[in-house]
Amino acid sequence: MEIKDKVAVITGAGSGIGRALAQGFAQRGAAMVVCTDLNGEEAEATAAMIGPGASSAALDVGDESAIETLVADVEQAQGRIDIFVSNAGYGVAGGLDLDTSTWAKMMNVHTWSHLAAARAVIPGMVKRGGGYLLNTASAAGLLTQMDSGPYAVSKHAAVAFAEWLSINYADQGIGVSVLCPQAVRTNILGPNRGKGERTSSGQAAGDGILEPEFVADACIEAIFAERFLVLPHPEVATYFQRKANDYDRWLAGMRRFKAKLVGA
Repeated sequence: MEIKDKVAVITGAGSGIGRALAQGFAQRGAAMVVCTDLNGEEAEATAAMIGPGASSAALDVGDESAIETLVADVEQAQGRIDIFVSNAGYGVAGGLDLDTSTWAKMMNVHTWSHLAAARAVIPGMVKRGGGYLLNTASAAGLLTQMDSGPYAVSKHAAVAFAEWLSINYADQGIGVSVLCPQAVRTNILGPNRGKGERTSSGQAAGDGILEPEFVADACIEAIFAERFLVLPHPEVATYFQRKANDYDRWLAGMRRFKAKLVGA
């Protein structure tokens, strides 16, 4: 899909990959880039960097009704949404020690937000003859995240949902890409606002920490090519193949890798 003259909505656009995507879309001639973020001021700052070709809104992607309202407002103002980028996310370490509400919150942000966005935008896209969804998952969605159970599970679910969308809506003109990077230089590598909301970059940073602009360019290239998997770290494809070829060997290797990280 071409980006020129398209109307795009980006969640998590207040910083990192979302901000880089917003700027990248604008540079490639998007008609309007709607920048949203939980922090409305950061979303507004991103829109200000772009200028008159952008607008902003505060958005909690964990609130399905808020996504529905945003989509309705943008469609009323712009007449359509051609590209929806479901990008917001955060990190929290832990597993069985975390209460169910913590797991549920991460599922809301990393998985159900993609579902809410798809429900809101796909009917209009189909009526207009097509559209595109770019969903941010993680290499953890193809492999795993050893220090965070809810992150690993929610990102696996995000990849599965993107697969399902692609299978069921491609023949109705809906393109789908899913972004699965390892470490990217964003806020998720450091402390977040909530108590305890940080995740170690030790596992993900093994193949290097990429700049958001590099990742955004990879996403835009995938949209042009209508390619499903976006792997800015090419090593992820190799690891994914090894996992598929011999699951038990891969699990044993991950246990050794975890022991190495813990002992470092």
